[in-house]
Amino acid sequence: MLKLSQLVASSGLILLGLGSAVANDLYTPLHEAGRCAIRGHCGSKSLFGSQLPCVDNGLAEEPDDKLRQQLVDLCGPKWSSGPVCCQTKQVESLKSSLSTANQIISSCPACKDNFYNLFCTFTCSPDQSLFINVTQMVEKNGKNLTTELDQLVSKEYGTGFYDSCKDVKFGPTNSKAMDLIGGGAKNYTDLLKFLGTERFGGSPFQINFPVDYAEPKMEPRPMVPKKCNDEDPNFRCACIDCPSVCPELPDVVQAGSCHVGVLPCLSFASIFTYSVLLFSFLVAVGGHVAWRRHAKRRSERLRLLTDATPSDDEDEGDLTQNGAMFDRPQKTYVINTWCDAAFSRLGHVAARFPAVTIVSCLLSVLLLSVGWYHFEIEQDPARLWVSPTSAAAEEKAFFDDKFGPFYRAEKIFLVNDLNLSGPAPVLSYDTLIWWMGVEEAVRDLRGPKTNSSFDDLCLKPTGSACVVQSVAAYFQDDPEAVDPDGWEQTLRECAASPVECRPEYGQPLQPNMILGGFPEGSSDPTEAAAMTVTWVLNNNKEGSDEVKRAMDWEQVLKNYLLETVQEQAKDRNLRLSFSTEISLEQELNKSTNTDAKIIVISYIIMFLYASLALGSTTLSFKDFIRNPAISLVESKFTLGVVGILIVLMSITASIGLFSWFGLKATLIIIDVIPFIVLAVGVDNIFLIVHEFERVNISHPDEVVEVRISRALGRMGPSILFSAVTETISFALGAFVGMPAVRNFAVYAAGAVFINAILQVTMFISVLTLNQIRVEDSRADCFPCVQVKSARIHLSGSNGNQGARYYEAPEESLLQQFIRKSYAPRLLGKKVKAAVIIIFLGIFAAAAALLPEVELGLDQRVAIPDDSYLIPYFNDLYDYFEAGPPVYFVTQEFNGTRREDQQKICARYTTCQQMSLTNILEQERKRPDVSYISSTTASWIDDFFQWLNPDNEACCVVNRKPCFAKRDPAWNITMSGMPEGTEFVEYLNKFLKSPTDEDCPLGGQASYGTAVVVDAERDTIPASHFRTSHRPLRSQDDFIKAYASARRIANDVSAQTGLDVFPYSIFYIFFDQYSTIVSLTATLLGSAIGIILIVSALLLGSVLTAAVVTLTVFMAIVDIIGAMAVMGVSLNAVSLVNLIICVGIAVEFCAHIARAFMFPSRTFMERAKNRFRGRDARAWTALANVGGSVFSGITVTKILGVTVLAFTKSKIFEIYYFRVWLALVTFAATHALIFLPVALSLLGGEGYVDPESDGGLEEDLASRRYRALLPDGDSDSEDEY
Repeated sequence: MLKLSQLVASSGLILLGLGSAVANDLYTPLHEAGRCAIRGHCGSKSLFGSQLPCVDNGLAEEPDDKLRQQLVDLCGPKWSSGPVCCQTKQVESLKSSLSTANQIISSCPACKDNFYNLFCTFTCSPDQSLFINVTQMVEKNGKNLTTELDQLVSKEYGTGFYDSCKDVKFGPTNSKAMDLIGGGAKNYTDLLKFLGTERFGGSPFQINFPVDYAEPKMEPRPMVPKKCNDEDPNFRCACIDCPSVCPELPDVVQAGSCHVGVLPCLSFASIFTYSVLLFSFLVAVGGHVAWRRHAKRRSERLRLLTDATPSDDEDEGDLTQNGAMFDRPQKTYVINTWCDAAFSRLGHVAARFPAVTIVSCLLSVLLLSVGWYHFEIEQDPARLWVSPTSAAAEEKAFFDDKFGPFYRAEKIFLVNDLNLSGPAPVLSYDTLIWWMGVEEAVRDLRGPKTNSSFDDLCLKPTGSACVVQSVAAYFQDDPEAVDPDGWEQTLRECAASPVECRPEYGQPLQPNMILGGFPEGSSDPTEAAAMTVTWVLNNNKEGSDEVKRAMDWEQVLKNYLLETVQEQAKDRNLRLSFSTEISLEQELNKSTNTDAKIIVISYIIMFLYASLALGSTTLSFKDFIRNPAISLVESKFTLGVVGILIVLMSITASIGLFSWFGLKATLIIIDVIPFIVLAVGVDNIFLIVHEFERVNISHPDEVVEVRISRALGRMGPSILFSAVTETISFALGAFVGMPAVRNFAVYAAGAVFINAILQVTMFISVLTLNQIRVEDSRADCFPCVQVKSARIHLSGSNGNQGARYYEAPEESLLQQFIRKSYAPRLLGKKVKAAVIIIFLGIFAAAAALLPEVELGLDQRVAIPDDSYLIPYFNDLYDYFEAGPPVYFVTQEFNGTRREDQQKICARYTTCQQMSLTNILEQERKRPDVSYISSTTASWIDDFFQWLNPDNEACCVVNRKPCFAKRDPAWNITMSGMPEGTEFVEYLNKFLKSPTDEDCPLGGQASYGTAVVVDAERDTIPASHFRTSHRPLRSQDDFIKAYASARRIANDVSAQTGLDVFPYSIFYIFFDQYSTIVSLTATLLGSAIGIILIVSALLLGSVLTAAVVTLTVFMAIVDIIGAMAVMGVSLNAVSLVNLIICVGIAVEFCAHIARAFMFPSRTFMERAKNRFRGRDARAWTALANVGGSVFSGITVTKILGVTVLAFTKSKIFEIYYFRVWLALVTFAATHALIFLPVALSLLGGEGYVDPESDGGLEEDLASRRYRALLPDGDSDSEDEY
């Protein structure tokens, strides 16, 4: 902006200084109308200095015709008559200097007129002596050169001048014109002070602007400033430059704005509803108690006349026979009977031909696993969390294709916050000199593989200088320019007027881009606690040689900063944090490697527990003491290991199967799917083994194949129930576009389904072989070794070697506890009431917490705790005072037509009020809502300004302005603007025009890559309008900024009919949050619906299915509520976990629900007299499968989850340990506490269990099993 600064030299306009001054009449003795104070050029102070005006207190003179015409052309028709105090060379110099300012402010006629009027009046007014007083001068070559003067300007004009210009925008630099013409002035006195300060590149002499003046004959000129919203339309500015003429945008109603007081509506509704229900219940209970007492008093005499009987008030009866059996289900359910028969036949085949079954399963798994040859892991976050067909992905692809990939940024923060007293200024003379040496060393770095340097790779908008945003640029990157005593003043001046301290690449560097951490209430750059430096590299398509070269150099930069510069900073008691373009992906991969160890340990513990726990089903401690050899036979460690291997085989087969189809795996799949399949698989293994042991006891004389068939016939439908609901629930995720969720869902559904198939085939065959081994007294793990001493305890019968009733193992302590203590107490009336109240209360609290669940995934969580990126992200949020750039992109915009031009422009009178640029400008004025904070760079406005013939150095053809003699002439109504082929022709010239001091409007640097021109079709396939977000300091800020940009683009499209979308580098990572709430609700809701349908079909009762579905729903809501309490935000990772929660919750509930609907006769008869109807069946379900659910899935998961608490990875600690802990807690308590109670109250009518309906034979088997109970194991009412 050198010419703008030289404006002072040609006109003597610049004013500096506030306060009062004493008149010095030595050089301007006479103050009267028609008399001058300065006139003409008298030379310069030095050889290369600017011309200074002559001291001249003579009379004003009539100009010749040439001067008159020049003056009228430049300053307007009011100068067409009367004498003047200027000469031809002055006017010519003034015109040259004003041309630069004109390019910056000409879009606002009022600002331009006030600016020109001030300069022209000061330079040529015939009454100069009335408002100008020369106070100092030097004599040179016999001439008096003015070196200092005072000028009087009224407050009215100064304020009006400033107000008309303060909001004018300069698009090429995305800044306000005031930053360029006024040094970022905040009021009119600052503006004049900036223009009048004597300095190199600025005013060549000092001009003061006193408020009060002692000379009585002097006073400010009575000039009236034009307003930006002037009544005269010829001076009225456009909306973008004058807020007062802008239409108001409608208010934005933000999501989640419904509140009742301080509570969100959902929270209020949840709390209110529960309170009403609880109050109603308490009133009902109170009324019931009062009625019972009244009834008791009325029947007192009757009681005295009769024998004493047990009170009905107690929650028990005293029937002489087993009342539960009176209510035993009598009907059969066809589907269950079919399933029972089918699984019985399947079990018999698998047990009859174990070798064939096992080999067939192994070959099938092996065949599917061949797909591992095509196995790939997707690690690119952009392709993980965004569907390739989503708007964000398509928009990123469009942007990269048309404008090139976004730049690669290498960024550091240097912070002074290691002092015990708190943050202190980071900059000092020594620090500046040291840092300039660091930057020099960075420029000299070369990649070891490609030998590329920073200069080879950097972004060069002007073609020569690299973009480095650093405080060193304020000192021309030259240590010698840093004055040990004056560097602070230089820094302040550059921060106040960045245009005066531009780096080599030409763009003014705003202080908020390089400094941060100012003390509260201060903006002094010397007090900043942090500085930031950014090296900008060109980017290219992924995998290209250019990207490889950049990554090679970035690796060297990372090592240099990590190993050298951080240590040097520590020596200076400073802290340096940084990030390169390659850093995040590297640290994410490091995090995965760290997590792998913890995950493996977790799974090993679950494997060991499952293997050992299975052996305890038939081996009691008493048996072990009596005959230790029995443990070698009764152990089921091998069986447990095989069960775990089947889990791994199902995972392997699933991954192989879908790898055949090119479905890439994700780290989530590798980490999580074993957890799911283990949860499902181990539970099913426990159920099968436990049921098989019961069959061994009740039918000891039958061959192994028949006993296996009976066990699978009973448990098979239950396994089918859980497997079908889980598989379908997971498979629903396949319809989601987000690859991370979709691929996980497909792999998980496949693994669960394959696991279920292997369990009812291969595991059954292995279980058969294991039982044959046991009955032949052979050692576990070493079946070739026969343990003869075990035969003393395991004597055979009829050569069948089956366990006889008197040899049956004792009930485990867990089973005894559930049967004798837990189940009876849980199903008492008072306990049931308490359970319902407590669980509904927890549900209401969780529902109230749903609005508190935050969205997002903080990068700091996804990387290891000891990563060098953690301090960087902390500093980025704490100290960076600028927001990321955002581009509003037009597609297939036909800019050759006037009506389309008016849809995007803003600086001309015929532009649409709701044009693209006008809407963006209006949104900028409400950054709290729009998250937009900077002026929009509008290429079409600057293009038309570039065509303005007044800007003689811009659009030039044959050394003349392009539109100099155009008809119609260039004007702010756009009537003279080009259209059609001419538009495309001039636009191409504009985009190639260099951006320099002569023509800052040139489009090469600012818009060279912002507009794609199709000359063949005379259209613009793509263009973008650049602005920036306000500083974004949290995940919530990023999510809302993206949502706001999307809203704004939609508004623009609706108002203009153009195809517009927003783009910023971070949008693709936050696109998921625009739909994740609805996606979560849809997925979970669909899964819940599937559970209801499948449950109703397989259980044969809509009521029971509804209870199961309600239980799962309540557990899921409780887990989400716990997420809010535990600080777990909703994102793709937690969404995957919530899908897992649905599947595992079903696994917890399915077996108990089926045992309730098809109660075992053997167990139901043991209910004795206490329970009737649904209570008896609920007791039976708990006694039958409750132990398996607790030991098989609950304990297994608790052990596995506990290990995750020791992970060093925040993402596993937060999104896996916390969520899975909540899952195990809520799923287990709902399945083992709430579900039995709910079934006892609302469950549907039961059916006969086919395995228990065998006539006399089954009755005898049942009696045999009951006879096994020791005397002390009676379930009579006396024990409760």
